Amino acid sequence: MQTHFGWDGFRPGQRPVVDAVLAGRDALAVLPTGGGKSLCYQLPALVREGLVVVISPLVALMEDQVMALQRRGIAAACLHAGLDPARRQHALEQLRDETLRLLYIAPERLQGEQIRLMLERHATEGRLVAIAVDEAHCISAWGHDFRPDYRRLGQVRRLCPGVPMLALSATAAPRVRADIIRLLDLRRPLVQVSSARRDNLHYTMQRRPRDPMPQVLEALEMSRGAALIYARTRRSVEQWAERLSDQGVAATPYHAGLDPETRQQALRLFLEHERPVLVATVAFGMGVDRGDVGLVLHLDLPATPEGYLQESGRAGRDGKSAHCQVLFSPGDRTSLGWAMQASARGSDALEDRRRLDLAQQQLRRMEAVAEGEMCREQALMLAVGELVGPCGRCDRCKDAPKRRDWSAQVETLLAHLAEQDGTEMRRLGEHLALHEPGRHDRWTWLARRLVQEELIQESNDCAQRLYLRESGRRFLDSPWPLDYAA
Repeated sequence: MQTHFGWDGFRPGQRPVVDAVLAGRDALAVLPTGGGKSLCYQLPALVREGLVVVISPLVALMEDQVMALQRRGIAAACLHAGLDPARRQHALEQLRDETLRLLYIAPERLQGEQIRLMLERHATEGRLVAIAVDEAHCISAWGHDFRPDYRRLGQVRRLCPGVPMLALSATAAPRVRADIIRLLDLRRPLVQVSSARRDNLHYTMQRRPRDPMPQVLEALEMSRGAALIYARTRRSVEQWAERLSDQGVAATPYHAGLDPETRQQALRLFLEHERPVLVATVAFGMGVDRGDVGLVLHLDLPATPEGYLQESGRAGRDGKSAHCQVLFSPGDRTSLGWAMQASARGSDALEDRRRLDLAQQQLRRMEAVAEGEMCREQALMLAVGELVGPCGRCDRCKDAPKRRDWSAQVETLLAHLAEQDGTEMRRLGEHLALHEPGRHDRWTWLARRLVQEELIQESNDCAQRLYLRESGRRFLDSPWPLDYAA
């Protein structure tokens, strides 16, 4: 371990998982971002001098880990749709020559006959040490990043019945863990769950102004080491990289729309430059692993609390203090919600509709974290079923917002809803603002808050249609104090 990875000892939770894999036992490891999940499958490959196949949905993560392993002199390769023919041919030759130690593949590659035959042959000959499923929460419809291709991974057990399987995730609530074990057919697995809490991360969430460039530049100036900036779309990534470059910031765009050579160059610049800034979409930013990232900045509201824990977890992987900042707008949830609905349009499958409803619920939970008064880390931990005290480091802990009683305004809002058979949030805000010009945003904020408090029900169809719940009717019958920080 010291020779290949430079570590003197195991990090918390690693040793039991490595021992289980070496003993031929299935395992599920839920370790925090930066907790060293990759060592749990990389070390057994070297100890057994065989092959470990790693299934990952993130092309950028495959490329990053393969580059890092090759620099250490470890034979590693990856197979994915964007790979150039020469690299693909070299990887297949290494497989045939039995010199490869780690092979990273995208889940859809398992549907190919060539890969399936390779797995069967290596398993039969006793060379397949383990099959690792990274980002295993993707297999669960309850997970924050469900991927249909992961549902087919149960076939791997039938192809390689005697090979241990290792499932890994940084965030998996109890019902997601149960899904992983069931759908991957893990047999009497070791289940190793470590706290997702990161004591070196400082969370801040702020309303995004019309032009957030001053806030972005200030965050970059205050941070150490490298910085990772998440933008929602490829176009936004390109625009922000260009704008930052115009400000004298060494910013590089990174997303799926770039050709493979440009992507490789962008990743290399980020990993090797002393103080780079990478502007990336979430799918590609999640694949980046550099220890001294001192800032992770989201330019939009993240889609889920669980996803945000993973995305912000790119920061401070060297154990030093790092900052995680979100700039959000109330309109983010609307635009992302419509994008989710558009992606599911035309599908009447019950499971697809259920996943869309779940995605809308998770988006509301993330909005509640951003707009709520609770400690940021405490609220995020609740999302993965972990109860912790206030962190003492986030913006809410350091500067608690002032609260006041909103029960009179709540009564006005609920009374209006009681007269309607459902109304859209936008129209509700417009109607109530007639009595208080310029207060439209305040009323829509209060409506969102009452959805979070479960006094109002909101539709999952992106129209944001609001209905009075029975609990809201009870409030109208007998109001009680409601203290919020605006």
